[in-house]
Amino acid sequence: MLRAVVTDVDGTLTDRRRRINTAAIEAIRTLVDAGITVVFASGNTVCFMDSLSKMIGTDGTIIGENGGVYRRGFSGPLHIAGDRKVCLEAFEVLRDYFSRKGVELELYSAQYRFADVAFARNVDPAEAQAVIQEQALPVRVLYTGFAIHLQPPGVSKGAAMRELAIEMGLSTSEIIAVGDSENDIEMLAAAGVGVAVANANPATRMAADLVTTKPHGEGFVEAVKMYYSDLFSR
Repeated sequence: MLRAVVTDVDGTLTDRRRRINTAAIEAIRTLVDAGITVVFASGNTVCFMDSLSKMIGTDGTIIGENGGVYRRGFSGPLHIAGDRKVCLEAFEVLRDYFSRKGVELELYSAQYRFADVAFARNVDPAEAQAVIQEQALPVRVLYTGFAIHLQPPGVSKGAAMRELAIEMGLSTSEIIAVGDSENDIEMLAAAGVGVAVANANPATRMAADLVTTKPHGEGFVEAVKMYYSDLFSR
């Protein structure tokens, strides 16, 4: 039995303009009202995730910063994975490298992040990755389609989901995970059912058990209606 849904936000519940699909909101509320836990898993900050959870109506269980932080419920302790210091050091290396090429990196919401570093994609993520590898820095570069992230080793949405499942008294086999991007791959692979929405990149589609026929929020609705058909046929 699938007792929880873990879903990415940007590109999965939203379109490219970051407009959230209203049918996806209604589907989430149907799941929550039926006692199914819905967890938002995103590269976004905790404060963003809290607002989203409150306004949509989940219990505040979240995975943020691409697995760098997670928490069960609004009142639960915030768990922080990895050492953000190494990410900040790596960012300074990248900032120096690209500034010599006449490009300034724009850091996103630094004061609200606990584990990772995010910055605007005004450079090629592959070039950033090459600099990181050349300098043998202990971080990985993730491009989510909306920002470039630097993460400490071992941090991922999948790793956070496994830890969160233990806190929730669940097996990962009881979780359906939905996503679209590179940062969702470990999460989809670790879940009992991994779903990629139709707009997902090729690597994410390969990691999924199911690829929906519809993109973005419509794909999310398609997936949950398939696996929770009894809830949506009432």
